[in-house]
Amino acid sequence: MKNILSFVLLIFSLLSFSQTKILSWNLENFGKSKSEVELNFIANTVLDYDIIAIQEVVAGYGGAQAIAKLSAILNEKGSKWNYIVSDPTSSSSYKAERYAFIWKTSTAKLQGNSWLEKKYHSEIDREPYFATFEIGKKTITLVNFHAITKNKQPETEIKYFKFLPVEYPNLNLVFMGDFNCPQSHTVFNPLKKSGYTAILQNQKTSLKQKCKNDGCLASEFDNIFYKTSSLDYKNSGIISFYQNFNSLQEARKISDHIPIWFEFFVK
Repeated sequence: MKNILSFVLLIFSLLSFSQTKILSWNLENFGKSKSEVELNFIANTVLDYDIIAIQEVVAGYGGAQAIAKLSAILNEKGSKWNYIVSDPTSSSSYKAERYAFIWKTSTAKLQGNSWLEKKYHSEIDREPYFATFEIGKKTITLVNFHAITKNKQPETEIKYFKFLPVEYPNLNLVFMGDFNCPQSHTVFNPLKKSGYTAILQNQKTSLKQKCKNDGCLASEFDNIFYKTSSLDYKNSGIISFYQNFNSLQEARKISDHIPIWFEFFVK
């Protein structure tokens, strides 16, 4: 009986170890405007996840520095974290941004160099940012993305994503970020037909200016798309961080988007 119990505990611990939780968050205008208190709030919000993908990092001075500061705060909270920040995207200086990844070194290991996808930089204002992580001797490549705003038709950019699995046939791509477009849009159909699915369905992720009768969330913009043959879905959801504030005006100092998360096993 004791041997059986030990075996069950061993299996459980192995499964727990191989389980990974990633989080994606558009942290509006993430740079020197974020205070120490706000950075601490963000750190406490993402603390229980393994890899954090951040969009809308300020391209100029202050953006990369704020990511370094956030990583330093996380390192003070019990686990060892590392981070990378992209170069500014190649769009005009007004629209240019950086992306970032922050990860727990005990769970994930960065493989090789990260890169901004240059092939479609003329067609995509803020070209996606790729980084490959080793998790339990298997790898995933996270594709961090922030599309142009809804009124500028983000589907004109997203349509090029169907070519990326063909461009990188040996990579286990996971598309994540702020698409400014719902997953139900037909522009995602080619990805879905090639085996990808969205973790969230009919889930709004951006904040309204004020909470109304139908809630505090405005639009279904943020999502994560993964290939069902490559990752084993465990769980997913959102973090309604704004509920910790007295008003949406206060919450929006953190961001106008909520974080989304995905828990999975790499097959």
